[in-house]
Amino acid sequence: MTHPVPIRRDGARPRLLDAFCCQGGAGMGYHLAGFDVTGIDTSPQPRYPFTFIQGDAVGFIREHGAEFDFIHASPPCQFYSDTQRLTGNAHPDLIAPTRAALQTTGRPYVIENVRGAVPHLKTPVMLCGAMFDMATYRHRWFETGLWSLTTPAHPAHAAPVAKMGRPIPPGHFGQFVGNFSGVAHARRVMGVEWMNRDGIRECIPPAYTQHIGRGALATLAPTLEVAA
Repeated sequence: MTHPVPIRRDGARPRLLDAFCCQGGAGMGYHLAGFDVTGIDTSPQPRYPFTFIQGDAVGFIREHGAEFDFIHASPPCQFYSDTQRLTGNAHPDLIAPTRAALQTTGRPYVIENVRGAVPHLKTPVMLCGAMFDMATYRHRWFETGLWSLTTPAHPAHAAPVAKMGRPIPPGHFGQFVGNFSGVAHARRVMGVEWMNRDGIRECIPPAYTQHIGRGALATLAPTLEVAA
């Protein structure tokens, strides 16, 4: 069994690695929760709002993950997506190798993905936009390692969902997937004003990871030596 590595604190905020970071929805939530965020992705991410490294996330976690206090990983979801399976596109399964790399670091971590990935995740918990008073549901699942996450109550899905690709009628929730309409509206709903359509369709709303980050800091405060 991997044991936690003693934390080295060089600054006022604990350091967080945002792996497979894309345009930074997850990273923004952790920043708002109180982390110093660094993102890594194989593709250039000029919209990423924090320190960014272009490279292989799994390899970087193995080599440098222990230099961070907490690690969030969002392996690409295409392998687990119903749409991608129906179209026959081939994508790698990265959850298992990502987990193996995370476990070598001794650091607490989160692995995030979509519903289709649930069989590949270990006892994941689900977050929904309705938990955070957002006008979108966007369920995402989170596996935790070396700590545990408490979720808010899950309200009933009372609002109807707009049809994919159509304008969003009053009182409806948006899906914001595929070639959706209303980028400006989606930015406001999800709190990602810096993103374009490509980032929005895949992102984790910052409210989710702000909740996770606050929970992590509260749970790990004695180890992280976070000042009250």
